Amino acid sequence: MGAAAASEGHAGLMVFRIRMAASAHIRKRLAGDTGGFAAAITTGDRSAISPEALQALRVSNLAHLLAISGLHMGLLTGFVFAGLRLLLTLHPVSALRWPTKAIAAVGALIAAAGYLALSGGNVATQRAFIMVAVALAALMIGRRAFSLRAVAVAAFVVLILRPEALMGPGFQMSFAATTALVAVFGWLRGIDQRWLPKWARPVFATVVSSAVAGFATAPIAAAHFNAFAHYGLIANLASVPLMGLFVIPAAVLALLMAPLGLDWIGLAVMGLGLDWILGVAHAVSELEGARGHVVSPGAWVLPLLSLGFLMLILWQGRLRWVGVPAMALSLVLWNEAVRPELLISDTGTLVGVMTPKGRALSKAKGAGFVARNWLENDGTGATQASAAKLWRQGDIVHLSGKRALAGFQGCQAGQIVVASVRADVLTGQPCRVFDPTSLRRTGAVALRKSGEGWRITTARGSAGDRLWTHWPKARSQDQ
Repeated sequence: MGAAAASEGHAGLMVFRIRMAASAHIRKRLAGDTGGFAAAITTGDRSAISPEALQALRVSNLAHLLAISGLHMGLLTGFVFAGLRLLLTLHPVSALRWPTKAIAAVGALIAAAGYLALSGGNVATQRAFIMVAVALAALMIGRRAFSLRAVAVAAFVVLILRPEALMGPGFQMSFAATTALVAVFGWLRGIDQRWLPKWARPVFATVVSSAVAGFATAPIAAAHFNAFAHYGLIANLASVPLMGLFVIPAAVLALLMAPLGLDWIGLAVMGLGLDWILGVAHAVSELEGARGHVVSPGAWVLPLLSLGFLMLILWQGRLRWVGVPAMALSLVLWNEAVRPELLISDTGTLVGVMTPKGRALSKAKGAGFVARNWLENDGTGATQASAAKLWRQGDIVHLSGKRALAGFQGCQAGQIVVASVRADVLTGQPCRVFDPTSLRRTGAVALRKSGEGWRITTARGSAGDRLWTHWPKARSQDQ
């Protein structure tokens, strides 16, 4: 077993070296963010992309093009499948006697496996590979490649291998988009499209696919990232077709011509497509109101939204329309979401109080990760520095450091005092005290006002007891 593990580790190190060498070679041929973009979608190495370009891609809703996921894997395998099948049909013997579709599917599956290894095999790429493998296997046995059954099989395999993926945005967004696309194009299959000119049908399919995928994933993305791109559909319509027409085919061409030293031809074409996409990202991100912010939904919003979505797509007959009011109810619940009035970090180093002007933070610097999460979940888009300007000591007092604690004159009934250091000197005071000792038992704390005082919810109480924790379950309590 030790020898096998060592061999596997050696193979993994060799693949990593090949990836990094390929990334360096691509960035040598294509300079700046273009090269970083090209390296990201071929080897999974995003280190060369500037923060400005990354922010523009996020604001314009084009950041998904960086992740080697279903879009890239589907375009690659589709291009390889079509190319191999075209080659096999050029000779009468192979065209008439060989199972060209199955052979092309095998070749596309091999290409997908190679892409999986070259990209580093992260979770999103593994999920995309499984979905593509299911579709290609269906082609090999003469079944429809894209059906809701194939999507269900792919989801089942992914959850067997990685059950924790169910709660992640990657799984939810990719399968929401895939399910919606398969369902919508299944419905469109029964509609006569002869009224459309032949040249307009691919354009129509591109517009429909971008719109459907955007609408299916927008609520999930907003729920997880508390932001949505107002012009994301426009940016995707102007960018995604180029991935299929120029970027991915050019990447395959560069790979095939690399042994001859002519990979620069494919990379040059690839760079033109990526330059366009980056240009679209910067142009869209600079538009006024390009990005909006939303508050984090309650625990029931996404499950109810997903249930309504699946009922609308999977159910047969008129009963499927019950999914529409379920989805509408989830949006109503989302709109009624209320954030806690008071938030305390698990170490007592940061306190956030909701004010009429937004969340006020007790510090302008430090605990940046916590501050960013709080402000994002509030859906305001504020920065920590701007939120700190709203802070005022009053009924909520934050004592940061030993000096602040030593200079504190005492508290009154009804006050809440949060200390970043152990505050035994405040024992017996009439106020409520949170310090590292108490927070170690509860984790981070959220307080909401109620008719009977403050209702307290703790991180430990929300997570529950686990085998790797030694604290008793802390339940919500009323003060």
